Amino acid sequence: MSSVILKNLVKSYDGKKNIIDNINLEIKDKEFIVLVGSSGCGKSTILRLISGLEDITSGEILIDGKVVNNIHPKDRDIAFVFQSYALYPHMSVYDNIAFGLKMRKYDKKTIDEKVKEVAKSLNLEDLLDRKPRQLSGGQRQRVALGRAIVRQPKVFLMDEPLSNLDANLRVQMRSEIKKLHQKLQTTFIYVTHDQTEALTMGDRIVVLDKGKIQQADTPDMIYNNPKNKFVAGFIGQMNFIDTTVTDGKFILEGAEYYTDKNISGNVTVAIRAEKMISGTSAITVPVDIVEMTGGEKIVYFYINGCKCTAKVPLDYDFNDIITLRPDIKDMYFFNTDNGDII
Repeated sequence: MSSVILKNLVKSYDGKKNIIDNINLEIKDKEFIVLVGSSGCGKSTILRLISGLEDITSGEILIDGKVVNNIHPKDRDIAFVFQSYALYPHMSVYDNIAFGLKMRKYDKKTIDEKVKEVAKSLNLEDLLDRKPRQLSGGQRQRVALGRAIVRQPKVFLMDEPLSNLDANLRVQMRSEIKKLHQKLQTTFIYVTHDQTEALTMGDRIVVLDKGKIQQADTPDMIYNNPKNKFVAGFIGQMNFIDTTVTDGKFILEGAEYYTDKNISGNVTVAIRAEKMISGTSAITVPVDIVEMTGGEKIVYFYINGCKCTAKVPLDYDFNDIITLRPDIKDMYFFNTDNGDII
């Protein structure tokens, strides 16, 4: 078993502002969980607290049911894969992978067997004699993964491991890490700012903001049932439009809509960019900017004075004016003051 439990976890550097603010989270055995949020939200700090690289201010961290607050990092049976790879430049690939085993006094025969087994699984067999400077970014990342895998830890911590790779290689490595998780059958805690990585890799996604968990749920629930405006805006392309509901009616750029929700007064209506042409009621607005993304166009415009986007097919007909068809069933309603869903 390799569950990780965070109980009332707090981290403060100055005793005044909490970087991690009373977080409670249970990460199940063998789960692949992804922490996402904007820069400074505390996601990397959580990894460092779990690993023991930083001390917690208050609360408890349990690994395998055992409180590890005062246990040295090397004794927590976790492996950390860093954004910068953190390879030893003077060592060969073989020695980089073997380093942790040597520190734990494994015999040479066992080390050799384990290193070669891991190298084979990561397609590094032909690179074992090379130094890190002779490797590509993707190869270096595989070496960093190999160094973590070879120890067979209870928990893998990964801090934006793909952020230094180009787009095509990121897609490839995403798939490799997911396959690796399925093969190893252990717990992965993965930090990223990339929403695509979060949606495609995680069994669950934890969305963080200002040191607090905003929502922890499956990718499907996070995307289709966001609990507040922050989550809705952070995952996917969401349009937020301010309007006023009176007797169930509200207006979007001249078009009238009716809702059966018990809503009255100022609200923020939210519609995903890919849902802006899926209904029947027409809204016609001037086009601001158009971006080509290969398989579709992203169109920018304003509704009720709020900047919005729509993802449309390449053959969608428009010039300086575009006709949109947002459907009421695809709309979310948020409290304009506190951002909670209505």
